[in-house]
Amino acid sequence: MNRLLPFVALLALTVSNAREAQLTFVFTSDAHYGLARASFRGGHDVDAHAVNAAMVARINSLPSTSFPKDGGLGATGHIGGIDFVAEGGDIANREELTGQGQIQSAAESWKQFTRDYIDGLTVRDTAGHLAPLFVVPGNHDASNAVGFYTTMAPLVDPSAAIGIYNLMMKPDVPKTPATYNYERDRVLTSRDLGGLHLVFLNLWADSVAREWMTSDLARVAPSTPIVIFTHDEPDAEAKHFTNPNGHHDVNAQDRFENLLRDTLADGAVTGTPTTIEQRELERFLRAHPNIVAWFHGNSNWNQFYDWTGPDHTIALHTFRVDSPMKGAISAQDETKLSFQVAIVDTTSRTMTVRECLWNADPAHPDGPLAWGGSVTVALNREH
Repeated sequence: MNRLLPFVALLALTVSNAREAQLTFVFTSDAHYGLARASFRGGHDVDAHAVNAAMVARINSLPSTSFPKDGGLGATGHIGGIDFVAEGGDIANREELTGQGQIQSAAESWKQFTRDYIDGLTVRDTAGHLAPLFVVPGNHDASNAVGFYTTMAPLVDPSAAIGIYNLMMKPDVPKTPATYNYERDRVLTSRDLGGLHLVFLNLWADSVAREWMTSDLARVAPSTPIVIFTHDEPDAEAKHFTNPNGHHDVNAQDRFENLLRDTLADGAVTGTPTTIEQRELERFLRAHPNIVAWFHGNSNWNQFYDWTGPDHTIALHTFRVDSPMKGAISAQDETKLSFQVAIVDTTSRTMTVRECLWNADPAHPDGPLAWGGSVTVALNREH
């Protein structure tokens, strides 16, 4: 009898359990197909399809890369499997006439996104399965679906919003332009993965989303960490709410976008702070203390911070991510282009999120990935 067999079996079980206790994922946002970067890897006016395809190629290279020596989870270790990739919306830029010309249709943008992300991502989890891609709609995707206060061509094109809805909600009969309705067909869904409950919301946690979450979270154990993915930051912009003026419509004078169900309660102009709306969100989060993290795009730079709410009664771990096309910093400095890589240990209930600088050396695009800042947080929340 081989006395090593029980030890080998135990070792294999230990490794398997360790893998099950860890979850690794990538977060990026604001692909903005239809735009062009002023410069990228020596080229000028480089379209979003080329830039996003280049970023996807770098995501695909992660499994053969090691984490940096930064003291975080998995430091210096081989990255290996990627359990999922999440995209925070604004797949298609709004179809407006800009200084760059007419932005392409949402239909064309969704085709390019499908080619680059849905068909182009090849990362796999530790079991060898193709990593799922999760997507939430952004305000540009939504505005293309409902219309905007400046002229778009076409006036309405819900293609990206429909594509996201079908991908995430998986209706028995896929939505088409003839059957899709933005007011009714909103992305509100969740996944249980690697000991986490992942929640994907349509733009922001408005009253409709909170009502849905109340039902969804009722089945989640209080000990399970909940992570929210949405386009907007917790302190949402007033312009995304429903117009409080006149006919409550989308018009060039008021400039509200009518993308969230709630009518803005704080004031009558888009520059108004959303204190009342944020206070409702703060109250909801306080009632669900196992909501421990929020990942978002919209205002695009890398930032790790705690959102405390207007009344400072919570501390929600929040992660803002860069955009490959509209980064607040990386739009001018392509070496700062980044996405985030997170690793979760569900046994210790900790998570490390790292900034991956995927274009740090534009002259050598296939060179080693570089790393920026990182933070390790506990997957619990202080009241």
